[in-house]
Formats: sequence, structure tokens, C-alpha cells
Amino acid sequence: MRTGAATGHEGYFHESLCYASDEELVAVTVPFLMEGRAAGEPSMVTLDERRTGLIRSALPAGSGVEFLAGGAVYARPATAIHSYRRLLADRVRAGARQIRIVGEVPMAAAGAGWDWWARYESAINHAYNDFPLWSICTYDRRTTPEHMLVEVARTHPRTARPDGTHPPSPAYLDPVTYLSEPRPVTPDRLQAGRPIVDLAAPTPAAARAAIRAANAGVLDDNDLDDLVVAVSEAVTNAMVHGVQPVRTRVWTGQGRMVVAISDAGAGPADPFAGMMPATDRATGGRGLWIVHQSCNHVTAESSPDGYTLRLTAGKLG
Repeated sequence: MRTGAATGHEGYFHESLCYASDEELVAVTVPFLMEGRAAGEPSMVTLDERRTGLIRSALPAGSGVEFLAGGAVYARPATAIHSYRRLLADRVRAGARQIRIVGEVPMAAAGAGWDWWARYESAINHAYNDFPLWSICTYDRRTTPEHMLVEVARTHPRTARPDGTHPPSPAYLDPVTYLSEPRPVTPDRLQAGRPIVDLAAPTPAAARAAIRAANAGVLDDNDLDDLVVAVSEAVTNAMVHGVQPVRTRVWTGQGRMVVAISDAGAGPADPFAGMMPATDRATGGRGLWIVHQSCNHVTAESSPDGYTLRLTAGKLG
């Protein structure tokens, strides 16, 4: 049986906490974690080092609360979903009737990468709904830009408050609706210049070779290898599931490489494409899941001219 505000709830109980002080963060999260431990529920924290220290120092010795390395968990949205689903499945197999987590998206999300972390916050309403999870996603009002807080309200069904209430968010949108909204993509600054590679109808092998030739020391070996895999998957996906012509363009500079793969189709119909592996091979999508785990930022844009997937490796602009 589930406990607390999630009593009687089936699936994922997803809340945000937009706090204005360290005291407010502790006032909400410590009782949440301790109530979970009192009920025998796995209770975990995945925050940065400073906030982890605040909560750790406020908990009694031997609390049983687990502290996970937030940086490792939140490397990329698709990676986070994959890691959490595995962790949650393990805990349910061990007998957990409810799992409590206090977490936060990486601070880097406040910059150029926020769009795909906003998609993550929406997608997990579906991705984690197989599990008896109750999580509180924390956002510091003192440092979180207002446009992010707007999206937090649209991606979290409920709000955790210091007074102990859990009101629904009036702005919340179900993930299918949220992820299906058309979103213009802001061009990377590198795209203001001419691409150093512009391939028409490339084979995956030709695209892989072009990425390696264009690198010239911009990326380290690990980032380059990951990008080569991602580009190969994206080009294959465009050839198999898109509409000709397929085009691949590459820009480099400032410690990063940007690759745009375009075709004349409408893009995937699945709003969760890229965030989770596709179960229907005929419609595609597994390649996009690999792409989302191999790049530091991925955007997708549909227009009257077709569909463009933009991959960024290295530093974000």
C-alpha cells in the first residue's frame, strides 16, 4: 500500500518544488524522505553536491536515505530515463510498494540545453508510469529563469508546498499534448556560417567518414565516437523512415560540432521518439533513442520543407 499524498494513486506521482530558500528546500524534502523511510519505502536523493549536503546534514544519523550521484544519473535525458527505469524495476522486484525520489535536472539545463530537459520532464509522466514512484523535482527560484519555471508548471501535474499541501498545477499538459506542440528551434551560432560539410543523399558510411574528417581535433575521442554513431543512426533513420532527399550538414568551432540531418518527410509520429526506445520496428524510433543517448544536445524541427534533426557534440553554445 502506498503512503502519504500518493495513497491510492496508481503509477507515477510527479511533483515540482519551486523553492525560494535553502530552509524551504529542507522543510519539504526532509519530512518527505523520512516519512518514506518510516514506511519502509526506498527514499533517494539525486541533487548537486551543495544541496545534497544541506539535506544530508538535516537528516538524522542512520536515516537509510540513499544518495545517488546526480551528475551520473542526469547525463542526458534519454540516459536518465533508461537508468531510472532500470533502478525502479529493480526496487519493485525487491518488493517496494512505493519509491520516493528528490531530484533536479542538471544546472546546465538552464542554458542552451533546457528544451530537451523540459521534454524530459514531460516525457517521464509516461515513462515512469509503470512504477509506484513519487518524486519531487526541485527548482531554486533564486537561480532558475522565469521561462523555465513556466515550463515546470506545464510538465508537472502537482506542486509540493512547505505547508504540506500538494495542489494540482493548473498549467499542466499531458505529455502527448506537450510533446506534440510545434516548437521553433533557435539556430546554433555556428549555423550562421557556411557548413564545412554539405552532403546530398549520403550513405551512413559516407556520413561517418565526413564527421571524422571534419573533426580536426575539435572533439575528444569519446565525443567524436559517440557523434559518429549518432550521425550514422540519424542518416539511416532518415533514409528508411523519411522522404528523399536526405541532406547532412556539419559546422565546427568553439569546442563543439553541430550536425543537421534533414529529409523531406514530416518526422516521427511518436511524441516520445528519442526519449524511449520504440517497440514497433516498422515505424522507426530506436535509432533516435540511440541518438539521444550519444549527443550532448538534440533538437528536432518540422517545417513545410521537411524534418531536421540537429545533433551537438562537445560544448553547448
